Amino acid sequence: MRPVVVPFFIPHLGCPHRCVFCDQEKIAGAKGMLPGAEEMQAKIAQYRESSPGRGLEAAFYGGTFTALPKPDQQYLLGALQPLLASGSLNAIRLSTRPDAVDADTVAFLKAMGVETVELGVQSMNEEVLRLSGRGHGAADAERAVGLLQEAGFSVGVQLMPGLPGDSAERSLASLDRVLSLNPSFLRIYPTLVISGTGLAGLYRAGSYLPQSLEQAVSLCRRMLLAALRARVPVLRLGLQPTAELEAPGVLLAGPYHPAFGQLVESELFYDLMSAMAADLPKGSSVGFFAPPGRISDLVGQKRRNLARLAEEFGVTVTAVREDATLSRSGIALEWSGGRRSADLLEL
Repeated sequence: MRPVVVPFFIPHLGCPHRCVFCDQEKIAGAKGMLPGAEEMQAKIAQYRESSPGRGLEAAFYGGTFTALPKPDQQYLLGALQPLLASGSLNAIRLSTRPDAVDADTVAFLKAMGVETVELGVQSMNEEVLRLSGRGHGAADAERAVGLLQEAGFSVGVQLMPGLPGDSAERSLASLDRVLSLNPSFLRIYPTLVISGTGLAGLYRAGSYLPQSLEQAVSLCRRMLLAALRARVPVLRLGLQPTAELEAPGVLLAGPYHPAFGQLVESELFYDLMSAMAADLPKGSSVGFFAPPGRISDLVGQKRRNLARLAEEFGVTVTAVREDATLSRSGIALEWSGGRRSADLLEL
């Protein structure tokens, strides 16, 4: 059972650059202040009470943790040491930049009980990184991943398709280069235009055109499939919806959807469903089987995938049920001629 994540946000703190796309306060809904020791301990206690029997993992998001002043890093991680020692807290994870990781930093994090480090890589294309104001290159990401993996950390990578200068081909090339590093997991966040950012100015000036929702879903579908084939989990597709992000005037443009990840997963499932149904006689009635918890991904939002099968192939889906024998990426189809199974990895 995966641990329950106890989030602490440190927006912008430690960041040596203000990237063109970034406003963490509006994205994450948190102010730029360090959480206090008592605040962290109380929050962890609250999560422990509400999740009995589950492991807990403290997570620092939003800023560049390892670029904070060393006393601040020691304060934040030091406050959690008694909880780690007592077993009240099981693990710590944090986010940082590729160019804020060196051998001394890795040794410090290891000594303080950190197990997972997420790197805001965003792209592996040098021009995209330059135009986005990242202040680091692809080689920094490769070096940071290597240092962390050698020390035994779980290493996650965040990518942002659709940045200035990006294209579908560049995003896919970035993904391929990241996958070659064998990260523990990925997060993929299509670029959004947030008010008050440098990107908002470029957008208003007509110098930046964001992806449409359709374009972003199509690209992320290809990225998700590549990650599946590489056996690298994608923990999230699209930003987490927050009241701050959805407040009037905050999100100016870009492929935002509160269930973006499901849109992408549903597209992949439809590709597989249509391949399975393509040779069935028109007018066929069929049933589909999905792994536990994945019926909504299979049928699509507003049951769109079922309607598309009827429109494109003349196939009527009369039932959709769960089948615990299927893998998470597998589905099965049943009709008068029998039953067939397939897996997303076959696409």
